[in-house]
Amino acid sequence: MTDPVFVLNTDTEEKLFGPLDRHFADFMVRLSKDLSPRGQVNLWLASALVSNSVGRGDVCLLLPEKAGRPLVFENNDGTPPEPIMCPDLEEWVRDLREAPVVGKPGDFRPLILDEKHRLYLYRYWLYEQELARFIMGRMDHHAQSVDADVLVDSLKRLFPDGDGGETDWQGVAAVVTAYRKLSIISGGPGTGKTYTVARILALLVEQAKAGRIAIALAAPTGKAAARLAGMIRDAKGTLNCTSDVKTAIPEEASTIHRLLGPTPKAGTFRFNRANPLPYDVVVVDEASMVDLPLMAKLVSALPDHSRLILLGDKDQLASVEPGAVFGDICGTDRTVSSLPGLTKIVEDMAAYKPPKKEGPAGLLPDFVTVLKKSYRFSADAGIGNLAAAVNRGDSDTVLALLKGRTCRDVIRQEVPPPESLERALEERIGHVYREYFTAQNPEEMFSLFGRFHLLCALRQGPYGAAAVNRLVESIARRSGFIRPEGRWYKGQPAMVTSNDYHLRLFNGDIGILLPDPESNGQLRVHFATEKGAFRKLLPSRLSEWETAFAMTVHKSQGSEFEHVMILLPDRFSEVLTRELIYTAITRAKKTVEIWGQEDVLAEALSRTTRRQSGLRDALSKFR
Repeated sequence: MTDPVFVLNTDTEEKLFGPLDRHFADFMVRLSKDLSPRGQVNLWLASALVSNSVGRGDVCLLLPEKAGRPLVFENNDGTPPEPIMCPDLEEWVRDLREAPVVGKPGDFRPLILDEKHRLYLYRYWLYEQELARFIMGRMDHHAQSVDADVLVDSLKRLFPDGDGGETDWQGVAAVVTAYRKLSIISGGPGTGKTYTVARILALLVEQAKAGRIAIALAAPTGKAAARLAGMIRDAKGTLNCTSDVKTAIPEEASTIHRLLGPTPKAGTFRFNRANPLPYDVVVVDEASMVDLPLMAKLVSALPDHSRLILLGDKDQLASVEPGAVFGDICGTDRTVSSLPGLTKIVEDMAAYKPPKKEGPAGLLPDFVTVLKKSYRFSADAGIGNLAAAVNRGDSDTVLALLKGRTCRDVIRQEVPPPESLERALEERIGHVYREYFTAQNPEEMFSLFGRFHLLCALRQGPYGAAAVNRLVESIARRSGFIRPEGRWYKGQPAMVTSNDYHLRLFNGDIGILLPDPESNGQLRVHFATEKGAFRKLLPSRLSEWETAFAMTVHKSQGSEFEHVMILLPDRFSEVLTRELIYTAITRAKKTVEIWGQEDVLAEALSRTTRRQSGLRDALSKFR
């Protein structure tokens, strides 16, 4: 077999890689002038690929998956492309080892190549190592001085419903958190994650007795933080504990960025390893949305004695930025009954029977708890059954549920062609926007905004969020709700698309433009605060934003709506995966309507998101 021929001309490079990928690869080669011509080509290709992989959400490039295989691209003229072949693995690794810009783990080089032939950008390798060290350190140390008698009393009062024959996983999560300085709680919609953590916080306060305990609540986005704060406030009203215990549980939550205290220097925070956060317990909701760099910075800012509680759904989409941290940490849902003292405690209470060991050995058997019972959906509810079938990749059951007439909360119809989409939307949901635009005050408009939402799988294209937003605006103009002129209008939902630390606005925050009586009726963007009030800003102060009648499924994470309509493209796209469909469906509390072709939906369910990282391997070394 002859060696593959490399022909990387400018035209080919532009079809395979973006400008950032190409410039980075050029820079790596310029720093490696002593390499052979072949070595320079192999280094250029590896550098461009790892940069491209990070841009797609991977933490690293797994060389064995590319070695000896073609990189296929499309020619603009429609002619069949001549694929570019990657070198075989042995040659590729040998050439990279000789490059001065490539180091082994522990070296300070722009690129790191590990023993499994994973190639990292240095900072992502460092983030992964810091997070792995934190997790393994927490695995090795139990929380100090747990009072078992107080714990049993707390469990009986705070988790009184665990008296059936099945394991009460909410109670198990509470025991795990009492004994561990790291607790991961995963569960689908309606499994009671926030209900559980409110009771866990009360339990921890009771363990502290007369001692003061400082608690922080956080989430990746402003809307997720506001939702967490509201649910904690509601849950506190149901706690069977003293008023002093309730008072110790905070009712406000912040974004993780705000918690860490951003500084003027991009990517740096006031709280860090040298200046830890002043909290004993930190709770992070919607943890599946947290990317690797932010999670690494969060854990590095935690004091040694603190507890970290991560809440999320391991089956949801991973973060937009690189990493699938929550999914990697969860790994499996192996039993947690190996904790010291847990068996005795649960055997003292009939409600807390140690669960049977099931499934393969997990990576983190001691502090990952998966809540399995949904309290939102009944056993015969369409949304719950649909989400479960999607998770299994069971397209036959999914299509049967969507076709059947027994589940009125789930509907599917064929997506119309692009030229008919606006009329179809107006006929189906025009009444929703008539009610929305005629709302009389901010409270009513925000309430209506939360009742229904359009979720798009894509951002661009005729079925993408950008185009669908324009269609909704066109429908509203014809109905007289929007003036033909002007960029801003009453009722326009504006979603922030990048963090603005000066305005204290963060990616995903949504405001609505409304006349402000305090400003002579001029339009102001109203942002709901955690306390139920509104912050009002001039529209011109928003630097990066987009209209949000429709949003991508990725952007919808951390949100819930009573009714959701999901728009899939009329043909398959690589963006469509099982996790995306599951995430979209589980944004709905009452009904979900999917517009999409059967073959497109079935293909999406057959594909799972797979992000490359070494975190799971790093954690598996600690048994």
